[in-house]
Amino acid sequence: MLDRRDGVAVWRRIADVLREEILRGDHRAGGLLPGETVLAGRFGVNRHTVRQAIRALAGEGLVTPVQGRGTVVRGGRLSYPIGARTRFSEIVSGQARSPSGIVTRVVETVADPRLAVLLGLAPGAPLAEFDTLRAADGVPICFATHWLPLPRFAAAPAVVARTGSMTEAFLACGVPDYVRTETRIGAAAAGPGDAAALAIRLGASVIVTNSVNADLAGTPVQATRARFAAERVELVVE
Repeated sequence: MLDRRDGVAVWRRIADVLREEILRGDHRAGGLLPGETVLAGRFGVNRHTVRQAIRALAGEGLVTPVQGRGTVVRGGRLSYPIGARTRFSEIVSGQARSPSGIVTRVVETVADPRLAVLLGLAPGAPLAEFDTLRAADGVPICFATHWLPLPRFAAAPAVVARTGSMTEAFLACGVPDYVRTETRIGAAAAGPGDAAALAIRLGASVIVTNSVNADLAGTPVQATRARFAAERVELVVE
């Protein structure tokens, strides 16, 4: 039974409990959630309230209602390795999920003192700045801001927008391969922009990574600030 005295809608409380259980692995990916009648009895509510909770979880990509079968669990947190070769599409595909990505914003800017140090440039050097939103099975996972030196990587944002691949963008700009040289990991509460992009609650936890990639000659080619929905991903440092 739920404590209903905190002012939170009952269906949302049920969704929160089930989400935690799914992410913890209590409900096996590919299996079924208990039926509506069972859940209604467990939480002391009617089936309509349970359906509202399940719709919310379906909107997050955690479950899929299937007519005549029940509610299929789509899986818990994505395991996301952080190492010398960190490639979103490879990571997601390797866990039997479908990767996708879009570019949401592109501007030209200049390197502030922090970015100048990270990219080995003079302060004020021109940069391409753009945002990407990456998803697994259509569920937003990572919202990131990238900075690349200009004019060397002027074509990169358009290639990422067309292909969804940073690797293809670097290749188009004459960088056949690249490696991660630094990753700093922190946490924050989602502000309005991150919450909207990642389809999470305002103030929900996000994992923040600040990273640098370099070409094989050791020249920095990319600085990134990425925000991951903490409820959907687990970073694994290799």
